[in-house]
Amino acid sequence: MYDVVIVGGGPAGLSAALMLGRCRRSVLVCDTGRPRNAAAHAMHGYLSRDGMSPREFLAVARQQLQPYLTVEMRDVEVKAAECRPDATFDVTLAGGERVTSRKLLLATGVSDNVPQISGIDSLYGRSVFHCPYCDAWEVSGEPIAIYGRGERGVGLSLTLTVWSRDLVLCTDGPSEIDPADRDRLARNGIAVREERIARLDGHDGALSAVVFESGESLPRRALFFTTGQSQRSALAVKLGCELSDKGTVRTGKYESTHLPGLFVCGDASRAVQWVIVAASEGAEAAFAINSDLLREDLK
Repeated sequence: MYDVVIVGGGPAGLSAALMLGRCRRSVLVCDTGRPRNAAAHAMHGYLSRDGMSPREFLAVARQQLQPYLTVEMRDVEVKAAECRPDATFDVTLAGGERVTSRKLLLATGVSDNVPQISGIDSLYGRSVFHCPYCDAWEVSGEPIAIYGRGERGVGLSLTLTVWSRDLVLCTDGPSEIDPADRDRLARNGIAVREERIARLDGHDGALSAVVFESGESLPRRALFFTTGQSQRSALAVKLGCELSDKGTVRTGKYESTHLPGLFVCGDASRAVQWVIVAASEGAEAAFAINSDLLREDLK
């Protein structure tokens, strides 16, 4: 039996594994190798790692886990998990193998609902983004499009005024924006375009224009979208976790959940979804897990 099974080998899961390894806990980390930021060429806002590629970051993190012999990494999907009557966990891996653990940490992250627009695939992660804090500095002062509707579209548009004043909110149909918010956008110089979008034009990953179905082109250097997200894994929901309006798991102190022994950290559980925050939450969860194990082991 492992002390801990960690589902997800991104910044949150690997950070937790590092701290638990330093606590000499037996840990199994299961990862599918499909990180949320796989399309990104660089990550930002992580002190000492600003501008590093996500792939390099994960490679370095795995390398730094190697001295901790109680930590095992497997490139495998976790298909199911259940809490046993004795408050331990049964975890089923792809292929049917079952392992047990005293604690279970879910660091499975979320998936972004990328808009279904022709031309977006070759631009995503290069000039089409979802997080202004991660990517807007690189296009500061440039003409930027925002893709979204209603309160989400309004909120992202106003946030982006930090980086540019040449902003156009493209709603790709009815805007679903109330008059007060429309007036606020106008006061801040943000135009709203409700025409249907035909495609995005660009070259070598660089967006050049948003093209409407009318044939009109709107020159833009970057596009930020806000179209929601979903849990990358159904494990948390199947274990009875409650989701917030944003689709993240509601957690308590040190990433604890309603179920003793079950913890959820990283993008799956928080509104501030930055790499550095995910790593911090992984470390916090590791502290709580080790503290629980210590209390159980002491006589």
